[in-house]
Amino acid sequence: MVGIRTHDLRKVYNSAPPFGAGGGSPPAQRGKQKKPKPEIVALDGLSLEVAAGEVFGLLGPNGAGKSTTVGILTTRVQPTGGQAWIGEHDVWKQQVPVKRVIGVVAQRPNLDFSLTAREILAFHGAYFGLDSHERTKRADALLERFKLTDRADQMVRGFSGGMMQRLSIARAMMHDPQVLFLDEPSAGLDPQTRLLLWEIIREYNHSGKTILLTTHNMEEADALSHRLAIIDHGRMIALGTPGDLKASVPGGYLLRLRFGTNSPELLEKLRSLAGVREVRPVEPNGADVYADRGGSLIPEVATFAASSGAELHDVNISEPSLENLFLHHTGRSLRE
Repeated sequence: MVGIRTHDLRKVYNSAPPFGAGGGSPPAQRGKQKKPKPEIVALDGLSLEVAAGEVFGLLGPNGAGKSTTVGILTTRVQPTGGQAWIGEHDVWKQQVPVKRVIGVVAQRPNLDFSLTAREILAFHGAYFGLDSHERTKRADALLERFKLTDRADQMVRGFSGGMMQRLSIARAMMHDPQVLFLDEPSAGLDPQTRLLLWEIIREYNHSGKTILLTTHNMEEADALSHRLAIIDHGRMIALGTPGDLKASVPGGYLLRLRFGTNSPELLEKLRSLAGVREVRPVEPNGADVYADRGGSLIPEVATFAASSGAELHDVNISEPSLENLFLHHTGRSLRE
């Protein structure tokens, strides 16, 4: 079995703004002086250790650095600094042996529309040195498992998005890689297809394979990951099992309250309630209350609000979740 490791991984993208977007004077007026290019930090010292045979999730909002991490680990993106290993292989010094042991499913399907589903799998198997008999055997098994047998000999240009995603994952599994990378694997899938995908991921992992998946779907991360890292702005903000991470939220329950008006006195009264662990003001007239209980707090909250002259307009209660953990660390939602 093969694991994954990164140490102090950094990636900085450089991209100059276009002239039409306020990028300075036209070329003829700039002379020889060059302005420094802006820097976009995608990864800021990310260190991970994924055990062999583990399903490891990278959870975070769009732009957190998840896809960049996968890009580096799969040899598609060169890091600015740090190191990465697949098993004993340094990813950027030993790219060929790394590519032999990994399978990659990109965020968007990149299938050849001029081929049938069966041809795509067979071509991929040939690329990895499988003989004709083994290619046919594996392709038939994967087409059946991913419920694509009835469309196996049709051009993929007519496939739905969900069918393309299923075929992309089947292709990545065709050479039986030791490490499988799934970048937002269930994005855009209907619930039934998503559950099929989760079942197949679990089966593949049970055969001893290491799986790293990126997602901003809290339910997916919770259901599939043995451990997960929550990242934001290229940095890790939490690491652990889904259960441990949810248990680390103060009190567990989150009450998102919105009042007609807000005041420091009201927030102090809320902090004094039994079971309340933490109260954070939310602009313009809201408060996030982390507590050991949920619905039973509402009458007391309403009473305090009325005595402070602040009408309670809205209440949202959520139980312990990865979404609440992210909100607690960053002050914003994973979906933002």
